[in-house]
Amino acid sequence: MRKKIAFALGVCLLSSRLYAQSPGVIGVLQQVEQNNKELKALASLLEGKQLELQSGNNLPDPQLIAFYLPFGEHTTGDYTEFQVSQSFEFPAVYGARNGLIKKQKVQLELEYAARRQEILLTAQKYCRELIYLDKRMTSEQKRVEQAKTVYEQAQELYEKEQVSILELDKAKVAWMQEQFKVQQIESDQRNLLLLLENLNGGRAVTFLLREYTTSLELGNKDSLWQDKLDKDPVLKQFRQQETIAQQQLKLAKNKALPGWTAGYNTQGVAGERFSGVYGGISIPLWSNKNKVKAAQSHLEFRETSAASGTMKAHASFEKQYNEHQVMLTRFQEYQSTLSGLNSDELLLRAYQLGEISFLEYYMELQFYRQAYDTMLEIQHRLYQSQAELLKHQL
Repeated sequence: MRKKIAFALGVCLLSSRLYAQSPGVIGVLQQVEQNNKELKALASLLEGKQLELQSGNNLPDPQLIAFYLPFGEHTTGDYTEFQVSQSFEFPAVYGARNGLIKKQKVQLELEYAARRQEILLTAQKYCRELIYLDKRMTSEQKRVEQAKTVYEQAQELYEKEQVSILELDKAKVAWMQEQFKVQQIESDQRNLLLLLENLNGGRAVTFLLREYTTSLELGNKDSLWQDKLDKDPVLKQFRQQETIAQQQLKLAKNKALPGWTAGYNTQGVAGERFSGVYGGISIPLWSNKNKVKAAQSHLEFRETSAASGTMKAHASFEKQYNEHQVMLTRFQEYQSTLSGLNSDELLLRAYQLGEISFLEYYMELQFYRQAYDTMLEIQHRLYQSQAELLKHQL
């Protein structure tokens, strides 16, 4: 059973649109799906629950009864009796219950698929955050070198008594601040790799991807929502619960049909023996009372709940999609404005030529750097937003 589940989910993963991403992300997701201990435990639990459901449609155990009555006053031999019987419900009940079990099994598989998606989504987000941190690291390392150059030049000017000790100290502090940022990014990268290792069942993960490789465009909103309706296990659970409730109502109605008992009996005393078959019928006058009404009420609840859950999910999807589009426009504006700018080099040259003071240089530099960092942050948030919106494709 577990092998079948793993194979089916593997096919889904391989056929997913997200597998058009870089092998770096694909490789991590494959490893996590294979090694994650929670998923392994859930697969075992799923198999056990499915077997437990299947056992709920077994026939009741046969009954074996024997009598031996040697005591009392009688002129004939001792009385003996042997009886074996089997009771069973109306055949339509077993058919309805079997249909219910199949639908409940699908529900269990959807629960597994939903949890699997959450785990893979988390792993995917960690990978994208590593890409974001690497982009920050690239810019911060460059800034460290620039700050070091400025500090060394300030030190030379100070030795020539062309700048004050205050300006030299400012240059040194700026250099130290950039170094601290690099150290913090390195720490964040190590922590993310540890989190990925934990998702990967304690096995180390090597992630070498350094660029985003998918487009930030989401495509048509209505088409994406329809795709989500078709594939999202959480949304499919709403419909599956409604289907289960319909089957439970059918089962409750069939349970109003009579049950049967059949058996074999032999009895008698010495010299006389009577044997034969017997049958009986059980009419559920009281045992099924109000159960059909209860099943009908439960079905109505599931229908309303499915409609409500789907509406909430659609509203949340609309909100996420619209926010993504607004953020994408903002990112494209930043990208268009900042592309081709050479602010760092121009400001450094102006400072070296003495056209601006260190304070002016540093303040102007921070303005452009903050704008670039904001662009990187928006890009990162866009990719994480996209991951959420396309989670159903994992």
